[in-house]
Amino acid sequence: MTDKSQLTYADAGVDIDAGNTLVERIKPAAKATTRSGVMAGLGGFGALFDLKNAGYNDPILVAATDGVGTKLRIAIDTGKVDTIGIDLVAMCVNDLVCQGAEPLFFLDYFATGKLDVDSATQIINGIAKGCQDSGCALIGGETAEMPGMYEAGDFDLAGFAVGAMERGADLPRDVSEGDILLGLASNGVHSNGYSLVRRVVERAGLSWEDDAPFAEGTVGDALLVPTRLYVTSALAALRTGGVHALAHITGGGLTENLPRVLPEGIGAEINLDAWELPSVFKWLAEGAALEEAELLKTFNSGIGMIVVAAPEDADKVRTALQDAGETVYEMGQIVSGEGVRYAGALL
Repeated sequence: MTDKSQLTYADAGVDIDAGNTLVERIKPAAKATTRSGVMAGLGGFGALFDLKNAGYNDPILVAATDGVGTKLRIAIDTGKVDTIGIDLVAMCVNDLVCQGAEPLFFLDYFATGKLDVDSATQIINGIAKGCQDSGCALIGGETAEMPGMYEAGDFDLAGFAVGAMERGADLPRDVSEGDILLGLASNGVHSNGYSLVRRVVERAGLSWEDDAPFAEGTVGDALLVPTRLYVTSALAALRTGGVHALAHITGGGLTENLPRVLPEGIGAEINLDAWELPSVFKWLAEGAALEEAELLKTFNSGIGMIVVAAPEDADKVRTALQDAGETVYEMGQIVSGEGVRYAGALL
């Protein structure tokens, strides 16, 4: 090597000062998520959490991790990054609560080629918003600036959530024939199926800035509506004592996700006439020439969470969910057999 001139980390594309600036900017948002049990905030080598202080006597920890998928591509291309962090939190905590756990704390991983402090602040503030709305604390994370790994402006996100429940409170439990299926309305495509969504938009000859043919506003804005957070309402339903299972409807749709909470020899019958297919899914189905069966195993089709309730408790479970702000559909019941059977039609 003949060139002996100084070469710093910044010359190699990593700006430590920008990373420090980001940490200072996001501290207020992280602090706003503090809850009982948090012992230390951002800045250390690790984060501490006191389960006893959070009110647990004999706790079982539950952990979940997820990402946002190619919905990120729309956020990057439009520059609208303020809500994608809510999606990240929702994909993790909605899974956690399906185990019967209360989300307690969250950590994020944000990776990019060159750190844009303003953009990163918006993203992480969105993560903090999702945490605050779910009652969990944002207690740490990692911001990785990796030149040469990402194209200009690109980034990736991953989330890690930890929750707890008292021993013996885990779900699913006691799912049996005759249980009632209560569907909670989604508020859009959520965070699954976006590789197909982007192909449909491309096939339709639309840009993200064009008016959406299925909603008010632009295509980009309509498709970036963040995944609904079901934690508060699901925990309210759990407190009634009548919930036997919860199923978060993500990749695999109704067809693949509901069977994950059903015991062997038990199936489900869903009445597709119980709710109206939202316009975004009608548009996607038409644009991709999807048959109903493919639609039901690709997208949430308007149902973001299914609550399996004991028949004698279904009314009080429904009331708890509605009081927490959910739109609830009685969409079927548990039956003998395997898998999911459908009656009626969405398309």
